[in-house]
Amino acid sequence: MSHAFDAASAASQAGPAAPEPRVPGLLGAIDRAMKAVNGVVMLLGGLALVGACLVLSYSVFVRYWLKEPTDWQDEMAVFLIVGATFFSAAAVQAKRGHVAIEALSGLLPPRVNRIRLLLADLVSIVFVTFFAWKSWSLFHEAWVDGQVSQSTWGPPLWIPYALMAAGMSFLALQFLLQIAEALRFGPRAAGWANPKVGLGADLNAKSLETSPHP
Repeated sequence: MSHAFDAASAASQAGPAAPEPRVPGLLGAIDRAMKAVNGVVMLLGGLALVGACLVLSYSVFVRYWLKEPTDWQDEMAVFLIVGATFFSAAAVQAKRGHVAIEALSGLLPPRVNRIRLLLADLVSIVFVTFFAWKSWSLFHEAWVDGQVSQSTWGPPLWIPYALMAAGMSFLALQFLLQIAEALRFGPRAAGWANPKVGLGADLNAKSLETSPHP
């Protein structure tokens, strides 16, 4: 099962959340700075999604009621959605909210499971770093060559490439921060303390229900 699919049911069954540990030292300062940036980014991402809805609604109204064709609304909506999606990726990762398969979390011993999660983060940061590097390369080419889209509106292509590159760079930094926190302060500091949702949480809940009480 995925994190996103079971979030509502797991939240209804879970008790009060434990207070989030405060990471000390330089890592803690970076962690707090990232949280502040992620908070601003999530706000801007929400505004971008609202803006995309308004742009598409305006285009429908103008086209079908005023009979005036428009040629910019689709790309504008795509730019806004791309920005919201890629920029918010780091904020979602900070809460371990990305969709993930939890089929093994309840079957492996805690030590093995922590190693599995660390390896998953290492593989993810390699992929995200490559994605960020490629996005910055595309941004540089679009900026230097003055590339524009093929539509009649013709906006510069460096805009979506910059949004993708910045978002993936923030996500890579978030992965790096969580890996460092896990190695330095343990799994709880990196958001690995307990299975959130999925099979692991279900098995834990069932084991608590069937275990004899003193």
